[in-house]
Amino acid sequence: MTQQELEKYLWGAAKVLRGTIDAGDYKQYIFPLLFFKRICDVYDEEFEKALKESDGDMEYAAFAEHHHFIVPNEAHWNTARETTTNVGMAIQNAMREIEKANPDTLYGIFGDASWTNKDRLSDATLINLIEHFSQHKLNLSTVADDKLGNAYEYLIKEFADDSGHTAAEFYTNRTVVKLMTMIMDPQPGESVYDPTCGSGGLMLNCELHLRDEGKEYRTLKLYGQEINLITSAIARMNMFMHGIEEFSIVRGDTLAQPAFLEKDELKKFNVVLANPPYSIKAWDSKGFENDPYGRNIWGTPPQGCADYAFQQHIQKSLNVKNGRSVTLWPHGVLFRDSESNMRRKMIEKDLVECVISLGPNLFYNSSMTSCLLITNNNKKPNRKGKILFIQAVNEIRIEKTISYLDPHHIERIHNAYLNFKSEKTFSAIVKNEKILEDKNARLSVQLFVDEDKIIEESFDLLLNNWEQSTISLKNSMNELFKTIAND
Repeated sequence: MTQQELEKYLWGAAKVLRGTIDAGDYKQYIFPLLFFKRICDVYDEEFEKALKESDGDMEYAAFAEHHHFIVPNEAHWNTARETTTNVGMAIQNAMREIEKANPDTLYGIFGDASWTNKDRLSDATLINLIEHFSQHKLNLSTVADDKLGNAYEYLIKEFADDSGHTAAEFYTNRTVVKLMTMIMDPQPGESVYDPTCGSGGLMLNCELHLRDEGKEYRTLKLYGQEINLITSAIARMNMFMHGIEEFSIVRGDTLAQPAFLEKDELKKFNVVLANPPYSIKAWDSKGFENDPYGRNIWGTPPQGCADYAFQQHIQKSLNVKNGRSVTLWPHGVLFRDSESNMRRKMIEKDLVECVISLGPNLFYNSSMTSCLLITNNNKKPNRKGKILFIQAVNEIRIEKTISYLDPHHIERIHNAYLNFKSEKTFSAIVKNEKILEDKNARLSVQLFVDEDKIIEESFDLLLNNWEQSTISLKNSMNELFKTIAND
């Protein structure tokens, strides 16, 4: 199959479920089934290879050292496929047996979907789903890791598009992820951490970034924590689907119970990339006042907004000598009065290296504008005591209700970050003392970058989009009229 055919085939599974369950729940069932099919097909492929090597020795072919994962006979895809009644129970039992057979790698990876609820998924629906996935072999010789990994990421995006308000919980716009990864520029042997990792896109792209550059990617150490059970399982499956086996993704509440500790302190990382849930209210601000991990380095955020709790967690998780971070936030973190004291202390410590204002609709299912807040514990000499502001609000392509950064947008923003120079209407370098003259220590980009031309360019962008939409509509109508006339 070509990449496009593979993606179409996998997306066909969603069509089987359409109308039976909410689109936001597709991922609970399709990702585990896809992973189940993949590991069974790979197991069979490995078994056949070992069988040939041993001249037909079945016992030898079943040895664990010949397999990525152990698949017990009673838990094989084919066993579930042969089941015609209580199919959900057969699937659930098979998945649990596979988890038990691989406790160090696959424990809990299939999530907690309700496979046995026939009011949601009837036997007939599950049989159709299994038969859909049974059309093609998904072993390594048929579908390589990179191809299946790309198709998996395609599915994640499609589910985000299809699932409405739930999308932001597990998906970050991959064009923004690309920019964030390029800015952090992780190196072989470094550790990378995402405290709110969703489906794992930020960590995954760090490894792909090294692959693309022809560097040694297998020494990169990936760590992630995710509060949602099914989303954390999807992240783990995402890694395996891309052929990545050296990672640690833990389910849990990062603010309440951080997962990665060393000697009762937060583990330190070279790179942190994050897109935390913004402005959450359900968190323990009282407990943060006496945080056992010392994360309240700048103060305690208000109960109604945990943004700076996450930002301080990120800072406390950075390697003191060379730690650096990039976080995708709504613009409120740059100027809200209630967080001014924490923002001031962050600036006084000379931690902020760059603030990038991005365009609207880059968050899924939200029109709000976003920004990247970049910190660095080891600024280059020419960057010390200064912050670079980049006004990239127009560096987007708007498509329906979602925006994207095209390669030339990413390149322009990334080059501005690398060059660290002022450019009229696009970037400005400002000394920390100048920013701190403001009693609220605001970091809003528009305060420092001349916007006269930006307003003009924004109008031109909107006018151009409107003109393109008009042309597209006219062409579509002409095609429709031709079709009607031919009929």
